[in-house]
Amino acid sequence: MTKPAELYACLYAREFPAQALLRLRPDLHAKPCVVMADKPPFEQVCSLNKKARALGIVHGMTQVEIDTFPSVVVLPRSESDEAATKSILLECAGGFSPRVEDLSEDGTFLCVIDIAGTRSLFGPPEVLAQNLLTRVRTLGVTACIAVSSNFHAAVALAKGLSPQRAVKVIPAGEERTALASLPLVVLDLTEKQTETFSLWGIHTFGMLAALPEKELIARMGQAGKYLRQLARGEMAHLFQPIEPVFTLEEHIELDTPVELLDSLLFVMNVMLEQLIFRATARMLALASLTMTLTLEGCATHSRTVRPALPTNENQLWIKLLHLDLEAHPPPAAILALTLAAEPGSTSNVQLGLFSPQLPEPSRLDVTLARIRVIVGEENVGRAVLDDTHRPEGFHLEPFVVPSTHFSELTPISLPSAIRQLRPSEAVSVTLQSDRPKAFVFQERRYRVERAYGPWRTAGEWWTSTLWECEQWDLIAHTQDATLCCCLIHDLMLKQWQLVALYD
Repeated sequence: MTKPAELYACLYAREFPAQALLRLRPDLHAKPCVVMADKPPFEQVCSLNKKARALGIVHGMTQVEIDTFPSVVVLPRSESDEAATKSILLECAGGFSPRVEDLSEDGTFLCVIDIAGTRSLFGPPEVLAQNLLTRVRTLGVTACIAVSSNFHAAVALAKGLSPQRAVKVIPAGEERTALASLPLVVLDLTEKQTETFSLWGIHTFGMLAALPEKELIARMGQAGKYLRQLARGEMAHLFQPIEPVFTLEEHIELDTPVELLDSLLFVMNVMLEQLIFRATARMLALASLTMTLTLEGCATHSRTVRPALPTNENQLWIKLLHLDLEAHPPPAAILALTLAAEPGSTSNVQLGLFSPQLPEPSRLDVTLARIRVIVGEENVGRAVLDDTHRPEGFHLEPFVVPSTHFSELTPISLPSAIRQLRPSEAVSVTLQSDRPKAFVFQERRYRVERAYGPWRTAGEWWTSTLWECEQWDLIAHTQDATLCCCLIHDLMLKQWQLVALYD
């Protein structure tokens, strides 16, 4: 089997600090924005968007100069937002090939994807590049993509592309022609090299590629040979792939402290859309969401929401988060928000033609969330028996829908109905020969007709919580009613309780 020819796709995003900050702030997309770096009074513009550039703002302007533009929104640089956005873009690139090399520098994002042999999966290079660009734009980032059989040619062309023509594919063997019109600024030359080429009148890749190799080496050394090979699209490269980590997490630092829940949910909705899009791209769903709120005073407030089934319904997640925040509001104003999701498999159940329609799982999740607000989280879930014979020996666990297919569930025979009393009712019992003869329940006196028992149980004798009790099943009468019930006699506390009624 022959090895596929080399083919690389370069993904390049300019003004990365500004794009990382504006990605989750759609309300600022229509406004001129600049990002300031360094500490006062040495703040300078390190990145800006297209609308700010149209006003004449350039890199390096100080805060005093920016103040002359009253319509400009000033944002502080956030390294955490840049790191998170970079991780998301590398993860996106990894969805098209497992071989990704990161060449990002300060202020820009640049990665190269080895797409050799991917035609059968993603189609021709033009289709792959367009699909990659569409996915990147959905993530809120504007980028350019160049495809070439030469690694450095793809990098140089991606840097030279304009946002209006964001995708370019170089046919094999035509690298020199495609690069000829690019300016030398794309090569990141040193000051000395820039001055030398300017004195020579060399301004484009085509001019540099036309210089004789021996004479260029004699004047500039091996660096001249290296630059000439780059301009001709002939420079070889040893690919050094990384392993992008798949983590479903979004982070945003708020411009001003937020106290209103509605304002927080607006920001959270944008972050949720991004998480759902990234999970859907990998055929996954969101199984749980953990929101971590950074509060004033360096405190944090963390909550985890887990529905019964993994889902990608945005409105459902917003409703569940809203109900959880209403039940557990943060104690201070919010400065930053982090949403971390746990991925899970999508749960689609295929019903039979004549099977009854099941209720939507989202209705169950919202209902459970509302019940938790009323009765408390510790009182909602499914009962799980403890390893003990003690009465009321169970605890509650979060409700989870089993993954077993409905057709595989074994039918369960239902026993006779038992109405458990919680809390148990205290009763006064009259004994005869150590057996119940009569008792008073809810201010009515019952005469025992039949008594079954006692069944004595005990446990935890090795701890301070030891217990011992006996159970009686009784059939009792009043003048106008018959009662079948279960009584528990606590031998440690010397108390009688009616715990259940039999129908």
